[in-house]
Amino acid sequence: MALPDARIAQLPKVELHCHIEGTMRPGTVADLAGAHALALPVEDPTELYRYANLDEFLSVFWLVQSTLVDREAWSRLAYESIVDGAVHGLVHRETFFTPGRHLVGGQSLADIVAGLDEGLALAERECGATARLIFDIDRDFGPAVALEQVEQLVDLLGSGAPGADRIIGMGMDSTELGVDPATFVEAYRLGAAAGLRLTGHQGENSPAAAAAVAVDVLGVERLDHGFSVMEDPDLVARLAERRLPFTLCPNANVRINPDRFADLADHPFDAMRQAGLLVTLNTDDPALIDLDLTQEYRLTAETFGYSWDDLVGFSMNAVEACWLDEVDKAALRRRVTDQVGAIASP
Repeated sequence: MALPDARIAQLPKVELHCHIEGTMRPGTVADLAGAHALALPVEDPTELYRYANLDEFLSVFWLVQSTLVDREAWSRLAYESIVDGAVHGLVHRETFFTPGRHLVGGQSLADIVAGLDEGLALAERECGATARLIFDIDRDFGPAVALEQVEQLVDLLGSGAPGADRIIGMGMDSTELGVDPATFVEAYRLGAAAGLRLTGHQGENSPAAAAAVAVDVLGVERLDHGFSVMEDPDLVARLAERRLPFTLCPNANVRINPDRFADLADHPFDAMRQAGLLVTLNTDDPALIDLDLTQEYRLTAETFGYSWDDLVGFSMNAVEACWLDEVDKAALRRRVTDQVGAIASP
């Protein structure tokens, strides 16, 4: 029997792979573009969000990023991101922000982080969800710029600037094609030395060997997407034994990259789960692909025949994989367990 959306929306969810820029409402894109005299290629901003492949998606993602021209815009984005997620059961999110283009363009990292913190704090007070930030390197700018920007990040962390304590990790995103992840090792070493947790988008459109480099050379503790590891059974066995988490986004992969996965049933999510990998369910860029956490859980359950207990297990996997300290993680685990119990009881 299919699980109703209303019940799935109540399920307390922990999300570990969501780009805050990818949560921007179409109306907010239009508002920010209008306020700053930025031309959009269409009159209806919802028409922006149409893609044939990952490269087309990235072009729109960068356009959406361009509307984030000041601290107030980042604050609005952050607030709306958490409020919109909470409607679908979000209780904790570790969210990426990718300021590379903004920093190259002259924006202040301190202003960006302060704006994000303001919006997230307001949303936390209003809806009860919690949020942390992951600084994402934009691979498109290369390893030298990445190192320079992580140096800025480390300086910010050391300064005690507003919102700096909300940043718990670093990663990298943008295209993987033709990029050797090992070239970013200095940026990763610097981040690790500053106490940041490490992740990385790898294995979405790069081979299993690249994912192995991210783990073994860069030292990532989670893999974002990472499904190409299924090409290498020995690597799968090693990562399963280690319980290295995978932050998977099956519906996003289908909607953004239909030339890779024509249908959700083609996605390796279930095969990865059956192989013993620690898998989590995430939306990636929900507003940009007309997706939400309720849909993510329902569509995946319908496709692979998952039960309510299976869906609860995915959220508990994300509790295990999150980067809160042990006290906060224990509190989050209790919260999810208690809320699930309340739903199960008439």
